[in-house]
Amino acid sequence: MTNPLAQLTEHGVAVWVDSIARDWLEKGELRRLRDDFSVVGVTSNPTIFQAAIGTGSFYDDQLAGLAAQDLPAQAIFERLALYDIRWAAYELRPLYQASGGRDGYVSYELPPDIAHDTEASTFHAARLFDLLSIPNALIKIPATKEGLPAIQASIAAGINVNVTLVFSVARYREVVEAYLAGLEERAAAGGDLGHVASVASFFVSRVDTLIDPILEDRVEEGGPDAALAEARLGTAAIDNAKLAYQAWLELFAGPRWEALAAKGARPQRCLWASTSTKNPNYRDVLYSEELIGPDTVNTMPLSTVEAFGDHGIVRGDTLLEGLDRANRLWSDLIRVGIDEEEVGEQLEEEGVEKFAASYLKVLDTVEDKRTQIIERDAAAMSS
Repeated sequence: MTNPLAQLTEHGVAVWVDSIARDWLEKGELRRLRDDFSVVGVTSNPTIFQAAIGTGSFYDDQLAGLAAQDLPAQAIFERLALYDIRWAAYELRPLYQASGGRDGYVSYELPPDIAHDTEASTFHAARLFDLLSIPNALIKIPATKEGLPAIQASIAAGINVNVTLVFSVARYREVVEAYLAGLEERAAAGGDLGHVASVASFFVSRVDTLIDPILEDRVEEGGPDAALAEARLGTAAIDNAKLAYQAWLELFAGPRWEALAAKGARPQRCLWASTSTKNPNYRDVLYSEELIGPDTVNTMPLSTVEAFGDHGIVRGDTLLEGLDRANRLWSDLIRVGIDEEEVGEQLEEEGVEKFAASYLKVLDTVEDKRTQIIERDAAAMSS
């Protein structure tokens, strides 16, 4: 019987893993995932690096060498992280080449403290992409209002972009507009479109994490809409993603897209992120089983990759199922007092804040280790 992860691939879903760590790379974990679990990409973020660098001693030797150069914590962190990104990209390069540039990507995020700074985001996206100097890297730019012009400018410059922290379909449409406009700008300048890659990352489970408690309160309160609230538990994240996929089908069709495709442009795929199930009452592979469809990406934590490989069920293109319910999502939710725009704004704000907090933590970790190394070396010299 075909492995469930291989079945996902057969249905057009690119399986990526949302994890990276130095010990993980040294032990050949990415090669194992690539060869045995159909994994064709890697995503990273400040939270992942904070956990990796803050645990164990796998980064200490490189960190000691950087500390001796009297570099600030931010520069040290960047060099530690980019080392891992290059290593992972090397491991996935055969997939990139074999797929003609469709698969084999590794994503690295801009510093989250510039999420609301267009100029800084544009500058650092270009700087990091040039610094990495590898074709299968994606620079993650948040889908904030200020991030949208940076996304367009980066695409126009030929930079591969993973648009991150997308929560609403309305914002997703703006993301696609930035992508298409960037491609058109690049084409007008005579640039090559065939080597520009992009994905738009929807953070799935966080939608349910925000909305379900509100629905539970409505159920407990009773009233005329209590039954509707109960029926809507655990459905918002999936239906919101289905609406996004419907928008994708619409936007990457028609004369405008066809003109760009004729010049070699690739569609910007929807990427389902935050796909681990936070509610223990839900199936642990829920957000992977229910979001299956052609030309999509699903990035899963390692535990979810292994869970899906063990007991995931691929029953078809589930993104195209239950569209009647999906189309009623926000009209249903507004009846119980949940507004689509407010949900998107809150989740975006929280997403930026969470990554910024993780980023500050990893810088504190680097600074602490840097200080320990300097003090240790000074003590050794004086003894």
